[in-house]
Amino acid sequence: VQFVESGGGSVQPGDSLRLSCAASRSIPNTLAMGWYRQAPGKQRELVARISSGSSAYADTVKGRFTISRDIAKNTLYLQMNSLEPEDTAVYYCNMDSGGQGVYYWGKGTLVTVSS
Repeated sequence: VQFVESGGGSVQPGDSLRLSCAASRSIPNTLAMGWYRQAPGKQRELVARISSGSSAYADTVKGRFTISRDIAKNTLYLQMNSLEPEDTAVYYCNMDSGGQGVYYWGKGTLVTVSS
């Protein structure tokens, strides 16, 4: 499976962005998908996960980010509100297993939050 992320950009603190992730084939709703991010000089981390309609979030984004998926379109989304400079990172999607991506990583999409 290949993933193509899009929707990143440069925004100001407090702004919103919606990221999209297109998968090359259908992934059943029962299999977990996740959004990850890697900030400069830091390791990649899982920030949101969805499986069978249930979602979970890292504490740093809880209440601000919402993950969703459209099975018919093979697409995963991440709605990001109230963005903070600490959210600056390259964002990736992947099938998730125990907090780790299963398939090869895509190129990601860069989110920069700065005043």
